Amino acid sequence: MTKTIRLTAAQALVRYIGAQQNEDGDCFIAGCWAIFGHGNVAGIGEALHGAKDTITTYRGHNEQTMAHAAIAYAKQLKRKRAMAVTSSIGPGALNMVTAAGLAHVNRLPVLFLPGDVFANRGPDPVLQQIEDFGDGTVSVNDCFKPVSRYFDRITRPEHLLTALPRAFRAMTDPADCGPVTLSMCQDVQAEAFDYPLSFFEPQVWYQRRIRPDLGELDRVASAIKAAKNPVIVAGGGVHYSDACDDLRTFAETHGIPVAETQAGKSALAWDHPLNLGPIGVTGGEPANDVCETADLVLGVGTRFQDFTTGSWGLFANPERKMVSLNTAAYDAAKHGAMPLMADARVGLSDLTNAISGYKVDAGVAARKDDWFGKVDPLTDAPTYNKTLPTDMQVVGAVQRSATDETVAMCAAGTMPGELHKLWKANKPGAYHMEYGFSCMGYEIAGAMGIKIAQPERDVICFAGDGTYMMANSEMATAAMLGISFTVVVTDNRGYGCINRLQMGTGGAEFNNLLAHSKGGENSNIDFAAHAGSMGATAVKVASITELEIALAKRHDIKGPYVVVIDTDPYPSTPHGSTWWDVGVPEVSERAEVNEAYANYKENKKSQRIN
Repeated sequence: MTKTIRLTAAQALVRYIGAQQNEDGDCFIAGCWAIFGHGNVAGIGEALHGAKDTITTYRGHNEQTMAHAAIAYAKQLKRKRAMAVTSSIGPGALNMVTAAGLAHVNRLPVLFLPGDVFANRGPDPVLQQIEDFGDGTVSVNDCFKPVSRYFDRITRPEHLLTALPRAFRAMTDPADCGPVTLSMCQDVQAEAFDYPLSFFEPQVWYQRRIRPDLGELDRVASAIKAAKNPVIVAGGGVHYSDACDDLRTFAETHGIPVAETQAGKSALAWDHPLNLGPIGVTGGEPANDVCETADLVLGVGTRFQDFTTGSWGLFANPERKMVSLNTAAYDAAKHGAMPLMADARVGLSDLTNAISGYKVDAGVAARKDDWFGKVDPLTDAPTYNKTLPTDMQVVGAVQRSATDETVAMCAAGTMPGELHKLWKANKPGAYHMEYGFSCMGYEIAGAMGIKIAQPERDVICFAGDGTYMMANSEMATAAMLGISFTVVVTDNRGYGCINRLQMGTGGAEFNNLLAHSKGGENSNIDFAAHAGSMGATAVKVASITELEIALAKRHDIKGPYVVVIDTDPYPSTPHGSTWWDVGVPEVSERAEVNEAYANYKENKKSQRIN
């Protein structure tokens, strides 16, 4: 006779989570971020309290940003571990949808546990319930469906017997990895069921390493052996597969240079002879010049998004072939690429055997020397401090203060482009950029998540004034928990990056910088005082020299440390970059827009989407 234990659905959920391990023997779900409301406090809240000695519960201040912290945790640990996030129904649940989109785009695991309406519909409509006049089964949690890799609504306690294994399969599968949403009807959370004890036995979720199909491998090997000017594009999948060493060995064995996407950056050390550096719209000349003439492009763990490909105008050789080594069939066949569906590590190993003896002479040293000769001076400290510093100079100051354990992180605005071009990542994990969704507000919460994941790392977060204002509440959480990281706030008084894009497409400066916004002249935000009010140690500096002095003190400060510096919103690195497809009006009274549209039409001629 099957042995059972009587538990509420919420208690069973938490017990099952605590029994799921990764192959290192760690609990796969490392903790749960929670803001309780009427839709989860009595069920999930009570269950988490009962498991507080085995599953850490973190109290956040905003549902979206605590989910960002969970996602950054998983990203920094290369998807080996993840976190759960729970909220009440209604606005609490909807606040997490943006974070779910971020996790989906970046292929990162997180377990969302939003409360839902009553399954029995007794108090229908319950507080915060959205009523669909034509569909009685709909709740706000249906918004999670397009941004979840697996979605299930738990309307009976026994649903967990099938839903939970499916959820963990999705979070641990290399191809399907991403956010999971279990929509927990609030009455069901508290209902009991006799669960089999075997359901709660420890289970190890191993990392599946898919080997290439022999036919695909043979076809790709033949294409590579016929190539005279191949290039590798390294994406985030290289990190998730723990394949950085394998990528380096493959590149060295065959002499093929490597370009790095935002997610792939740091796969090779910045000074490796075959590392061409950043690619695409935020890329540099070495990578973009080589990619423009390459006759074969081998993507490894990249989804070839438009910033990487210059909106598919970068790979200009009419004879070029695209190859995509990826665990996901969806990504492996994008834009007519020859697919090589495989794990990055074993795929590179099998591929190097298949092209044994093949080697090219990339000859990229001169390109790199020329590039650094152009951009290194941009990051130097100014010889005088009478003008506003540039973002490039801020990057240089942080770089000079970096250690072997520094992680530079960011997500949106000006700094992703500057950091992709200029930051010199010394080893894997030294660069953490959320640029798949480019979600403003990820930065501060993400920095906290990185530090929880790797307490030994020196985490430095780059945040513009715009993104700081978007989401800063987890600064108080970090202060409360004593989590130490550094935030460099570059205050250019507005959305400087988009202001430059507006100007670049012929538009007048409008509604981006505060100076060009209605009432902007009344804005007078004291970021240091604000951060200090939430418990951070905060200081405003007036120059790059003062910034370096302030950064030198960060190792002695407990909790979040915020350094604010005013910067010039207009300059950006003038070297590198490619065209980016941003629609320009066909008709305008502005001569600047008409000129921009003429350039747009010309650039569209080079766009090749298959």
